[in-house]
Amino acid sequence: PGERQASMFPISDDNSQRRITPYVTFVLIGLNFAVFFIELSAGDPFIRQWAFIPAEFAESPVASTVKIFTAMFMHGGWGHLLGNMLFLWIFGDNIENRLGHTRYLVFYLLCGILASLSHVFSTYLMAQSTIIPSLGASGAISGVMGAYLILFPRRKVNVLLLRFIVAVPALVALGFWIGFQVISGLS
Repeated sequence: PGERQASMFPISDDNSQRRITPYVTFVLIGLNFAVFFIELSAGDPFIRQWAFIPAEFAESPVASTVKIFTAMFMHGGWGHLLGNMLFLWIFGDNIENRLGHTRYLVFYLLCGILASLSHVFSTYLMAQSTIIPSLGASGAISGVMGAYLILFPRRKVNVLLLRFIVAVPALVALGFWIGFQVISGLS
Protein backbone atom coordinates (compact mmCIF):
# COMPACT_ATOMS: atom_id res chain seq x y z
CA PRO A 1 0.00 0.00 0.00
CA GLY A 2 1.17 3.46 -0.85
CA GLU A 3 3.86 2.17 -3.23
CA ARG A 4 3.94 3.57 -6.73
CA GLN A 5 3.53 1.02 -9.47
CA ALA A 6 5.86 1.43 -12.43
CA SER A 7 3.86 1.81 -15.59
CA MET A 8 4.86 1.83 -19.22
CA PHE A 9 2.13 2.92 -21.57
CA PRO A 10 2.74 3.18 -25.36
CA ILE A 11 1.62 6.51 -26.83
CA SER A 12 3.22 6.58 -30.31
CA ASP A 13 5.83 4.98 -32.52
CA ASP A 14 8.23 5.75 -35.35
CA ASN A 15 6.26 5.99 -38.59
CA SER A 16 9.11 7.31 -40.73
CA GLN A 17 9.13 4.17 -42.89
CA ARG A 18 5.38 4.14 -43.52
CA ARG A 19 4.67 4.62 -47.25
CA ILE A 20 0.91 4.11 -47.54
CA THR A 21 -2.07 5.75 -45.92
CA PRO A 22 -3.51 3.24 -43.41
CA TYR A 23 -7.08 3.33 -44.72
CA VAL A 24 -8.02 -0.05 -43.26
CA THR A 25 -6.81 1.01 -39.81
CA PHE A 26 -8.86 4.22 -40.10
CA VAL A 27 -11.96 2.25 -41.14
CA LEU A 28 -11.50 -0.30 -38.33
CA ILE A 29 -11.22 2.49 -35.76
CA GLY A 30 -14.30 4.19 -37.20
CA LEU A 31 -16.30 0.95 -37.16
CA ASN A 32 -15.31 0.27 -33.56
CA PHE A 33 -16.52 3.71 -32.50
CA ALA A 34 -19.74 3.43 -34.54
CA VAL A 35 -20.63 0.03 -33.10
CA PHE A 36 -19.80 1.25 -29.59
CA PHE A 37 -22.21 4.18 -29.99
CA ILE A 38 -24.90 1.77 -31.19
CA GLU A 39 -24.10 -0.49 -28.25
CA LEU A 40 -24.47 2.45 -25.83
CA SER A 41 -27.83 3.47 -27.24
CA ALA A 42 -29.26 -0.04 -27.64
CA GLY A 43 -28.01 -1.41 -24.30
CA ASP A 44 -28.00 -4.96 -22.98
CA PRO A 45 -30.38 -6.45 -25.59
CA PHE A 46 -27.89 -5.44 -28.33
CA ILE A 47 -25.01 -6.96 -26.37
CA ARG A 48 -26.88 -10.24 -25.81
CA GLN A 49 -27.81 -10.40 -29.48
CA TRP A 50 -24.41 -9.62 -30.99
CA ALA A 51 -21.69 -10.51 -28.44
CA PHE A 52 -19.85 -13.81 -28.74
CA ILE A 53 -20.95 -16.31 -26.07
CA PRO A 54 -18.76 -19.45 -25.82
CA ALA A 55 -21.58 -21.68 -24.54
CA GLU A 56 -23.79 -20.72 -27.51
CA PHE A 57 -20.92 -21.41 -29.90
CA ALA A 58 -20.31 -24.82 -28.31
CA GLU A 59 -24.00 -25.69 -28.78
CA SER A 60 -24.32 -24.39 -32.33
CA PRO A 61 -21.10 -23.21 -34.01
CA VAL A 62 -22.74 -22.35 -37.34
CA ALA A 63 -25.50 -20.25 -35.76
CA SER A 64 -22.94 -18.34 -33.65
CA THR A 65 -20.33 -17.72 -36.34
CA VAL A 66 -21.53 -14.22 -37.24
CA LYS A 67 -21.12 -13.22 -33.58
CA ILE A 68 -17.39 -13.87 -33.80
CA PHE A 69 -17.24 -10.94 -36.20
CA THR A 70 -19.77 -8.63 -34.56
CA ALA A 71 -18.16 -9.06 -31.13
CA MET A 72 -14.85 -7.82 -32.56
CA PHE A 73 -16.36 -4.35 -32.85
CA MET A 74 -18.05 -4.19 -29.43
CA HIS A 75 -16.46 -2.99 -26.19
CA GLY A 76 -17.12 -3.19 -22.46
CA GLY A 77 -16.76 0.52 -21.81
CA TRP A 78 -14.97 3.71 -22.74
CA GLY A 79 -11.63 2.60 -21.26
CA HIS A 80 -11.75 -0.68 -23.17
CA LEU A 81 -12.58 1.10 -26.44
CA LEU A 82 -10.07 3.95 -26.08
CA GLY A 83 -7.23 1.65 -25.01
CA ASN A 84 -7.84 -0.74 -27.90
CA MET A 85 -8.14 2.06 -30.45
CA LEU A 86 -4.95 3.75 -29.22
CA PHE A 87 -3.01 0.51 -29.61
CA LEU A 88 -4.57 -0.10 -33.03
CA TRP A 89 -3.64 3.46 -34.06
CA ILE A 90 -0.02 3.06 -32.86
CA PHE A 91 0.73 -0.42 -34.19
CA GLY A 92 -1.83 -1.14 -36.92
CA ASP A 93 -0.62 1.39 -39.47
CA ASN A 94 2.83 -0.19 -39.63
CA ILE A 95 1.45 -3.69 -40.08
CA GLU A 96 -0.92 -2.40 -42.77
CA ASN A 97 2.06 -0.73 -44.47
CA ARG A 98 4.00 -4.02 -44.43
CA LEU A 99 1.14 -6.33 -45.47
CA GLY A 100 -0.90 -4.05 -47.71
CA HIS A 101 -4.53 -3.16 -47.18
CA THR A 102 -6.24 -6.46 -48.07
CA ARG A 103 -3.79 -8.83 -46.38
CA TYR A 104 -3.80 -6.63 -43.28
CA LEU A 105 -7.61 -6.76 -43.05
CA VAL A 106 -7.58 -10.54 -43.47
CA PHE A 107 -4.83 -10.84 -40.83
CA TYR A 108 -6.74 -8.61 -38.40
CA LEU A 109 -9.96 -10.59 -38.79
CA LEU A 110 -8.15 -13.94 -38.51
CA CYS A 111 -6.53 -12.81 -35.26
CA GLY A 112 -9.96 -11.87 -33.89
CA ILE A 113 -11.42 -15.21 -34.97
CA LEU A 114 -8.55 -17.15 -33.40
CA ALA A 115 -8.92 -15.17 -30.16
CA SER A 116 -12.63 -16.08 -29.94
CA LEU A 117 -11.97 -19.74 -30.73
CA SER A 118 -9.17 -19.79 -28.15
CA HIS A 119 -11.66 -18.49 -25.60
CA VAL A 120 -14.03 -21.36 -26.42
CA PHE A 121 -11.18 -23.89 -26.25
CA SER A 122 -9.91 -22.57 -22.90
CA THR A 123 -13.39 -22.74 -21.35
CA TYR A 124 -13.71 -26.29 -22.68
CA LEU A 125 -10.34 -27.26 -21.14
CA MET A 126 -11.41 -25.86 -17.78
CA ALA A 127 -14.72 -27.75 -18.07
CA GLN A 128 -16.66 -24.51 -17.96
CA SER A 129 -19.52 -23.48 -20.15
CA THR A 130 -19.53 -19.73 -19.95
CA ILE A 131 -22.56 -17.68 -20.84
CA ILE A 132 -20.67 -14.44 -20.17
CA PRO A 133 -20.53 -12.37 -23.38
CA SER A 134 -17.10 -11.94 -24.89
CA LEU A 135 -16.60 -8.72 -26.79
CA GLY A 136 -13.93 -6.38 -28.01
CA ALA A 137 -11.18 -5.99 -30.51
CA SER A 138 -8.52 -7.04 -28.00
CA GLY A 139 -7.78 -10.39 -29.66
CA ALA A 140 -7.39 -8.88 -33.11
CA ILE A 141 -5.29 -6.01 -31.78
CA SER A 142 -3.13 -8.40 -29.76
CA GLY A 143 -2.40 -10.19 -33.04
CA VAL A 144 -1.43 -6.88 -34.63
CA MET A 145 0.84 -6.12 -31.69
CA GLY A 146 2.42 -9.58 -31.96
CA ALA A 147 3.09 -8.99 -35.65
CA TYR A 148 4.64 -5.61 -34.79
CA LEU A 149 6.87 -7.27 -32.20
CA ILE A 150 8.06 -9.85 -34.74
CA LEU A 151 8.48 -7.46 -37.67
CA PHE A 152 9.80 -4.39 -35.83
CA PRO A 153 11.40 -5.48 -32.53
CA ARG A 154 13.93 -2.62 -32.54
CA ARG A 155 11.62 0.15 -33.76
CA LYS A 156 11.28 2.93 -31.21
CA VAL A 157 7.99 3.21 -29.36
CA ASN A 158 7.35 6.29 -27.25
CA VAL A 159 5.98 5.30 -23.88
CA LEU A 160 4.75 7.17 -20.88
CA LEU A 161 7.00 5.91 -18.07
CA LEU A 162 5.89 7.33 -14.75
CA ARG A 163 5.72 11.03 -15.70
CA PHE A 164 8.19 10.97 -18.58
CA ILE A 165 7.94 10.17 -22.28
CA VAL A 166 10.80 7.92 -23.33
CA ALA A 167 11.59 6.02 -26.52
CA VAL A 168 12.19 2.31 -26.04
CA PRO A 169 12.50 -0.56 -28.51
CA ALA A 170 9.21 -2.29 -29.36
CA LEU A 171 10.63 -5.44 -27.77
CA VAL A 172 10.72 -3.64 -24.41
CA ALA A 173 7.37 -1.82 -24.73
CA LEU A 174 5.43 -4.83 -25.97
CA GLY A 175 7.38 -7.27 -23.80
CA PHE A 176 6.32 -5.24 -20.76
CA TRP A 177 2.71 -5.27 -21.99
CA ILE A 178 2.79 -9.06 -22.54
CA GLY A 179 4.26 -9.59 -19.08
CA PHE A 180 1.53 -7.45 -17.54
CA GLN A 181 -1.13 -9.47 -19.39
CA VAL A 182 0.32 -12.76 -18.13
CA ILE A 183 0.51 -11.51 -14.54
CA SER A 184 -3.04 -10.13 -14.73
CA GLY A 185 -4.29 -13.43 -16.14
CA LEU A 186 -2.70 -15.39 -13.30
CA SER A 187 -4.20 -13.19 -10.57
